[in-house]
Amino acid sequence: MASKRTYTPPVPNRVRLVVASSVMLTFISFWRAAAIVLNDLGSSAFYAGGIAEEAVGKSAPWLILGTMFFSYAVRAVYVESCSMYTRGGVYRIVKEALGGTFAKVSVSALMFDYVLTGPISGVSAGQYIVGLLNGLLSQAAASPKYHHWAVNAAGVPHQFNVNHTSAFIAILITIFFWWQNIKGIEESSEKALTIMKVTTVMVIILIGWGLFSVGHIGATLPPFPTPANFKFSPDALGFLRHTQFAKNLGLFGILMAFGHSVLAMSGEESLAQVNREIEHPKLKNLKRAALVIAIYSMVFTGLGSLLAVMLIPDSVRVSVYRDNLIAGMAMYMVGPLAIRVAFRVFVVIVGFMILGGAVNTAIVGSTGVLMRVAEDGVLADWFRKPQKRFGTSYRIVNMVALIQLFVIVVTRGDVIMIGEAYAFGVIWSFTFNALAMLVLRWKYKGERGAKVPVNLRIGKTELPIGLFCVFLVLFTTAVVNLFTKSVATVSGVIFAIGFFIIFSLSERDNKRRHKQTERQMKEHFQLEHSEEVGRDDLAIRPGGVLVTMRDAATPHALKWALARTDTDEQDIVVLAARMMGAGGPEYVDASEQLFSEHEQMLFTKAVSVAESFGKHIGLVVVPAGDIFAAIVRTANSLDVAAVVSGLSTKLTAQEQAYHVGQAWETLPEPKRQFTFYVVPPTGEAESFHIGPHAPTIPASDVQLVHRLWLNMRRDPHMDDLHHSDIVSFALTRLAASYANDRTVTSQQLRAAIDDGSQRRGLGAVSRFEDTDESPGYSLTASRTDSF
Repeated sequence: MASKRTYTPPVPNRVRLVVASSVMLTFISFWRAAAIVLNDLGSSAFYAGGIAEEAVGKSAPWLILGTMFFSYAVRAVYVESCSMYTRGGVYRIVKEALGGTFAKVSVSALMFDYVLTGPISGVSAGQYIVGLLNGLLSQAAASPKYHHWAVNAAGVPHQFNVNHTSAFIAILITIFFWWQNIKGIEESSEKALTIMKVTTVMVIILIGWGLFSVGHIGATLPPFPTPANFKFSPDALGFLRHTQFAKNLGLFGILMAFGHSVLAMSGEESLAQVNREIEHPKLKNLKRAALVIAIYSMVFTGLGSLLAVMLIPDSVRVSVYRDNLIAGMAMYMVGPLAIRVAFRVFVVIVGFMILGGAVNTAIVGSTGVLMRVAEDGVLADWFRKPQKRFGTSYRIVNMVALIQLFVIVVTRGDVIMIGEAYAFGVIWSFTFNALAMLVLRWKYKGERGAKVPVNLRIGKTELPIGLFCVFLVLFTTAVVNLFTKSVATVSGVIFAIGFFIIFSLSERDNKRRHKQTERQMKEHFQLEHSEEVGRDDLAIRPGGVLVTMRDAATPHALKWALARTDTDEQDIVVLAARMMGAGGPEYVDASEQLFSEHEQMLFTKAVSVAESFGKHIGLVVVPAGDIFAAIVRTANSLDVAAVVSGLSTKLTAQEQAYHVGQAWETLPEPKRQFTFYVVPPTGEAESFHIGPHAPTIPASDVQLVHRLWLNMRRDPHMDDLHHSDIVSFALTRLAASYANDRTVTSQQLRAAIDDGSQRRGLGAVSRFEDTDESPGYSLTASRTDSF
């Protein structure tokens, strides 16, 4: 793609500041993308069935199954939105189609969804744990061996209060992930994939064993979802509870029942967020991920809910296992009690993993949405200010966590109450997205990579029949929910109005502040915008030095680099990464590049430090989804010889180098080697060579190779032998030995390493060896004196 640059005429005494438009991203396979979404969507399988049956009766599994079918149609809307030029989830789509006001309303509904995802997942995780503990206590009370300590003075088995204990567990989970996000949790698609692998093992056992059990006991299907079969609870009727209309619901009753099942359809927004990181071919892999998600959710959530009703007796299904149906399924399978209990323990462990992960997803997703809003100037810069120690958006994280804790405390761990409110945010965020896509069909006539089927063309006009039907179902269900979900309607409307007011007031204040900041930036810096930053943009030579800077109060890495660099020979560029929240865009238009007060202070400090050394620097700002990807890609684009970074507050120098090495491995060819320096406040920097390079070989090993060469050259057939031939032969033999017997070879190598380390003394080469966790690139570290 040709680079588009906007130049400001040079003015004396102004430092060139280049701002990139393309976001620095790492890319993942569609399997990993599907795993990330399923970590969110799959969590609903653990509680959706029980909540739906409590509301509509025994026909609930059919509605859950229907919701899973319909979710694929909703997912198609998100796939179409991701295939367009406008990307970034509900907020960006609605803003492009309907304007800023509707965008703020839609993101308020989305925030209600995300904020409640945490409490409902955390409480559900607690329900599974408490249900297991209470079940074990009941089993112990029935055993003569453990009866005496499993019962109270009245002879009744000890039991934990389900709701209160679950709420306490949810609070602990929320606090744990709050602290992880304050520190800056390391998001990893590998972790999501690992969780889904374990979950898949559980699902295979659950469905296979469940189908066998159903066939063995001759269980019957639950009643079909006809108006006559619905048994609405008083709470499910909401505002219609005392009306005559509620007695003759008909089709309205089906829509109302469907509205109580849509909470099983969460996770669609996560697909839009992860889309930007899916590897090439992006759209094809996005469709693959959507198909994997559809099949998985259909089997796990849909079929699992159906089997639960068929296996668990009516007498205990709602009263005992309403909030942990999958655990109930384990207890009513065909087989020995010990195996059923063991499988229930496995279910609880898997449930805790995926539900706990959903709590984290809720915090990360909420923070990402608010960061995206803040990037557009809708949320005040006060929220964006990074935490001094960890550099995270701690004020946003604090606000999200406090709201989640408030919900848990107010509801006292009542999953039904939280689930009712949760469905409100889910359905309205989907509705706004579908409406926006309908509008964009008329506003944007160009081709797109994917469209929601079915489309009818009449002349030059294309009628989006499928997209309109999806919107109609969503909108109708959302309106019905307004009248039948009293708790959700009241709480959701109050929440949405509250956030809308915050957004509106913040946006008004931001416009005033950003005009002042923009004027000051233009006075002090020569601003230039470029799609992708290169050496020509900064007018620098190859082999320069890239310095990362995060905080204006700690410029020690820049001082260290300036003290050791002759800027007549090497150019210095200071990199400031603008972290884009989850669901952010892949491309940030120049008109949307808003500088915060924190960034202005950062740039001003960098220039001030450089002037104190009497040296010139360049400045570059890159939007980034991952800091290490941003560093490596920028270093490669600028063809630098060295990258200098301060010591992280949460990672060691070796861990920083490891992540930089991993990011380097994902670069496309050609990729350049460089030295990575980590500078702590004390100034004793450590250096790491990133990329393949000649290893540092001790003098004794060089002597050994030379002696072998001398001895072997005595053979008349070895007159063309070189030192490198001996090394190559030895490495080839080692590779063959390792391939034949990894264990023995590894043990022998470990013994050689230990023996060699014992013989090293003063003057020996200090190095960090490669590990199996960092294949494909080398890290060699050494100390550099302090400044």
